[in-house]
Amino acid sequence: MQTAATSTQYDAIIRNCKDLFLKKNKDYGTAWRILRLSSITDQIFIKARRIRTLEAKKVNRVGEGIVPEYTGIINYCIMAIIQTELDENSPLELDTNTLNRLYDEAITETKDLMEAKNHDYGEAWREMRVSSLTDLILMKLLRIKQIEDNEGNTLVSEGIKANYQDIINYSVFALIRLEA
Repeated sequence: MQTAATSTQYDAIIRNCKDLFLKKNKDYGTAWRILRLSSITDQIFIKARRIRTLEAKKVNRVGEGIVPEYTGIINYCIMAIIQTELDENSPLELDTNTLNRLYDEAITETKDLMEAKNHDYGEAWREMRVSSLTDLILMKLLRIKQIEDNEGNTLVSEGIKANYQDIINYSVFALIRLEA
C-alpha cells in the first residue's frame, strides 16, 4: 500500500536533484554526453562505494556527506537513461529545453515504476536500513556492469535501463529515510 506521503516526498527529492542537475548544466553544459555508458556506470559505482565506506567508517574526510552522493547517483542515472535513449547521431550539446524534457520523461517513467512496485511490495523499503538500500544499489551496479560486459545481451534479465531506474528509486528511498 502506498501512502500519499511517498509521492510528495519523492517529488520533493527529485525537484532538488533536478535543480542541481540544471545548475550544473549551466556551468558545464552537457559535457557528460561524451561519456560511454560504462563510464557513467563506473561514476555511479564510485559514489555508491563511497556511501558504503562512509556508512561503515562514520568518518568523512572530503566534506560532502552521504546525501549529496545519493543525489549524484540519481542524476548520473538520469544521464545514463538519457544516453540510452539517444543515438550516436544526437548532438553532444543538448539545449536546456531538450534536457529538461528528457529529464522529466526519465523521471516520470521511473516514478511510475516505483508506484507499481511500491503497491506490490507494500512500501517495505520504509522498514529497511539505509545501508541495505546502499547494498541493493551496489548489487544493481554489478548487474549493469555484467550486462555491459555482455554487450547488452541477457537471457532472462531485465535490461540496463530498468536497473538504473531501480537505483534511482532506491536512492530516493534512502534520501527519504535519511530525512526522517
